Amino acid sequence: MRFSENWTDYELIDCSEGERLERWGDVVLIRPDPQVIWATPKKDPRWYNADARYFRSKTGGGHWEVYHKIPDSWFISYRQMRFGIKTMGFKHTGLFPEQAANWDYIAELIRAAGREVKVLNLFAYTGAATVSALAAGAAVTHVDASKGMVAWAKENAAASHLSDRPVRWLVDDCKKFVEREIRRGNHYDIIIMDPPSYGRGPGGEVWKLEDEIFPLVEKCTEILSEKPLAFLVNSYTAGLSPAVMQYILGVTVAEKFGGVVRAEEIGLPVSASGYVLPCGSTAVWSEK
Repeated sequence: MRFSENWTDYELIDCSEGERLERWGDVVLIRPDPQVIWATPKKDPRWYNADARYFRSKTGGGHWEVYHKIPDSWFISYRQMRFGIKTMGFKHTGLFPEQAANWDYIAELIRAAGREVKVLNLFAYTGAATVSALAAGAAVTHVDASKGMVAWAKENAAASHLSDRPVRWLVDDCKKFVEREIRRGNHYDIIIMDPPSYGRGPGGEVWKLEDEIFPLVEKCTEILSEKPLAFLVNSYTAGLSPAVMQYILGVTVAEKFGGVVRAEEIGLPVSASGYVLPCGSTAVWSEK
């Protein structure tokens, strides 16, 4: 399992009985996590003095209960980057801190390339991977179907003092964008995608991961450069195991460009136990 040990502004303090106890800067939150199926003692007093807690509803969705006054939004830092945080619907905060392992990996590839690197970030959400790639010196095309998420990503880039870097911010359906890039003859050295299990594009287009992921990856091989560096696919979908994603990248990208494909879980170290909580999985094709 891969994880980052470089966080200072985020901490997974503990996890038990279906919940995480987390510190986001100075704000302590409790959020549900279905992977936490153990019932270990809740010894940390912050379990009983958190700033806010998210409760799921039996009918779907849920709500935040706020116990102490917290900002409507605030920033946390990772390395030289800054990311805006909010308590949002469906327990989210606008950032997946376990992805820091992937931000670091892509940044290292970009810095080691010794040449101009073009990155395509699909389903790019609030842009943490975009910000990391910009900080490493790449030119980035950032694509997400949500206008609000793209605006948030721009704010993260500005907060990280990267607004002057070469970046295209696009509100678009990712599948249609890739099809147009094929026709336009544009190419990228690194492709990152973090597709949802289910979603809708800006024009109401329906996205269902099991039906769409293989043909999309297959299409993306047509917009990789002649000497690509990496193709990275994230998944938080229970039915899409690391091995499944590894197979998809193997029969598409590796079949065309050679190289190697690796797949593994990514996670977060838990301060209370010293173990690592799995938080999703990543498959990566790379040239070597």
